[in-house]
Amino acid sequence: MKVLVTSEDKHLDSPVDVRFARARYFIVVETETGEYQAIENSQNLNATQGAGVQAGQAALDLGVEAVITGHVGPKAFATLLAADIDVYVEATGSVRDAVQAFKAGSLSRAVRPDVESHW
Repeated sequence: MKVLVTSEDKHLDSPVDVRFARARYFIVVETETGEYQAIENSQNLNATQGAGVQAGQAALDLGVEAVITGHVGPKAFATLLAADIDVYVEATGSVRDAVQAFKAGSLSRAVRPDVESHW
């Protein structure tokens, strides 16, 4: 399964970035093989508006089935929901830790955004 984890840097041992839309990096991990790719999110990091929708569209374009992050706002959540991408929030530790927690089934799927816009 291909998942996107928000990250503060471009490695599996980097801390999970608590923000989805304004994360520094998106780490796309293939959970079966452990292969990963880091994608800079600089276009959304400093966006004045539209970061949630753009980040959601980026996740769709990357072909992920799930997003793992700290928090997700309403516009990003709506975009991901419309794309049929599951969202898991309150991830902590490293990207590697978050993927392991996901694979173990210990992360809860979000049913709604957990922060306000422009968080």
